[in-house]
Amino acid sequence: MTASTLDTSARTPVKGWLAVLAVTLGIFSLVTTEILPIGLLTPIGEDFRITAGTAGLTMTLPGFVAALAAPAVTVAAGRLDRRVLLCGLMVVLALADVLAATAQAYWAVLVSRILVGLVIGAFWAIGSGLATRLVGPARAGTATAVIFSAVPLGSVLGVPAGTFVGELLGWRAAFAVMGVFTLGVLAALALSLPPLPSAGGTRLDVLREMTRGRATRLGLLVTVLVVLAHFGTYTYVTPLLRQVTQVSPELITVFLLVYGTAGIAGNFAAGAAIARDLRLTFLAAAGLIGVATCALPFAGDTRAGALVLLVIWGFAYGAVPVCSGTWFAKAAPRYPEAASVLFTSSFQATLSAGALLGGFVVDAVSVPAVMFTGGAVALLAVAVLSRVRPA
Repeated sequence: MTASTLDTSARTPVKGWLAVLAVTLGIFSLVTTEILPIGLLTPIGEDFRITAGTAGLTMTLPGFVAALAAPAVTVAAGRLDRRVLLCGLMVVLALADVLAATAQAYWAVLVSRILVGLVIGAFWAIGSGLATRLVGPARAGTATAVIFSAVPLGSVLGVPAGTFVGELLGWRAAFAVMGVFTLGVLAALALSLPPLPSAGGTRLDVLREMTRGRATRLGLLVTVLVVLAHFGTYTYVTPLLRQVTQVSPELITVFLLVYGTAGIAGNFAAGAAIARDLRLTFLAAAGLIGVATCALPFAGDTRAGALVLLVIWGFAYGAVPVCSGTWFAKAAPRYPEAASVLFTSSFQATLSAGALLGGFVVDAVSVPAVMFTGGAVALLAVAVLSRVRPA
């Protein structure tokens, strides 16, 4: 009996969607934990008496580790049931949160962030490609959009809530709350997921074969360009709003909330649009990111202008994870888990690299300059997609 047969026999519509919800909550927990330090860098730095740059390692470290962990853990897991693996990864994430909350030295915080990166790479590589196995091919597009909605939701709900808890009870309390939440996600996964036997496991030779494919290489190139452009600019959007738009800290929170809400809308809009034309949807998302970021230093000098551009930017970026993940899946339909591994590795590595390289531009030139640079990189992705079609 094949893995797909086992999946179908174990699945009912209600149980399938409950499992999709549990996986979505798992990725929400990952995304929130990964970017939680954005609002807590100052108190973390003060607590351990370290510089802001050193405290920033809590943001860059998980992404690089995740890029390595995605292929390493999935290959090492072999034929282990993916339900067991996902639950085990949630246990590790909860332990990482506890370690951060109780750390008496900064090295312990960094160890916890390494564990977070390990879980992000493995869980996302497996979980993001489970839609078809959980609800069937007919509903896979909608289920994929639901799963990827966890990315903007983590920014809209998770980070502001974590920052609020950190300001009220201290930064350690924010990680403790995430630990408790993660245990709840663990229970949801254990109760809702059906047995998910590996359909052969992810092998290094499969990954190597995939990277030789024209469509896969195109997906890698465009994903790297768009994610590099986004995180190279979005990491520094708050300084831009302070310097160019001259928005108060309280109003910046509102602006970012609007941005994140637009991202959720873009996520679901892309879920419907990619069924008609994946390339055009990806191209439009990259183009809107490029236009919005290039225009922000000029049209963002007013609150109305900045808000409109943030809505466009958020809507466009909300489409990117769905487009990229679907692109890899279509490029390698025989190896869905391996496709998710490539998506996760390329996304996470470029996420951290974008934030890092953006910082170099900000320090060497200015915040508006990083917006122009990121916009140009996004428009380069548009040029690639407009000239080359996937096989």
